[in-house]
Amino acid sequence: MGWLDRFRRVSEPERDPMDEALRSAKEGDFQAALAIWEPLARAGNARAQNNIAACFSGGHGLAENPELAAKWLKLSAAQGDPVGQRNLATLHFRGEGVEQDEAEAMRLYRLAADQGDATAQDMYSWMLADHEDYAASLAYAERAAAQGVAASMTRIGNLHHNALGVERDAGVAAEWWRKAAMLGEADGQAMLGAAHITGAGVPRDPVAALVWLLRARDGGSKLAHNFIPAAIAVLSPEEREAAKLRADRPLLDEGEA
Repeated sequence: MGWLDRFRRVSEPERDPMDEALRSAKEGDFQAALAIWEPLARAGNARAQNNIAACFSGGHGLAENPELAAKWLKLSAAQGDPVGQRNLATLHFRGEGVEQDEAEAMRLYRLAADQGDATAQDMYSWMLADHEDYAASLAYAERAAAQGVAASMTRIGNLHHNALGVERDAGVAAEWWRKAAMLGEADGQAMLGAAHITGAGVPRDPVAALVWLLRARDGGSKLAHNFIPAAIAVLSPEEREAAKLRADRPLLDEGEA
């Protein structure tokens, strides 16, 4: 071996096996990923334990097995891994591989949320709102929204619109719905469309209303169907067609619709 070869071997950075496994998983080679994750998981690596659980949960490279997914997630969550805590919470919420236990789901979501996991913050906020703890729901939604979670942005708008835990403020509500809408969140688009019908917090604009409502409907929002007839009723055939054309265009900038 020449001196240059020795230099290359010394200077090359060591590859993180977790990065290697993740790369393999993204390429669809779950067997290669599991070959790396399994010994790490058995040695106590919490994120590897979570990843093996995900394979059991989704049937990726392994036979689908919710019970084994829960087993690995319990090990990950017990070590304080926020992703493991959040995913175990989801199993408890759904009753997959473990008994359905909403209280345990909330406990685990909060643990993950308090460690900064945005998805857990959003889910915990949703559950708090369902239990009518609106002030706490708003606080966690704001934390998730700061990390770009559009569903939490919509929830913040709803809380302000309905005066739940805060004073009613139609302008603030519409502002949050617009942020969510521009990220493609279907319910946020539906609520923004509804606001344009009545002029609540935004200019009254039935054409813009229909644009957002059609986007929301196509994005899967059930709310949109409640408002579309009211938007259509005040528009001419030409305006309806123009709205449909605008709705088919991609979201380009904050000034649109």
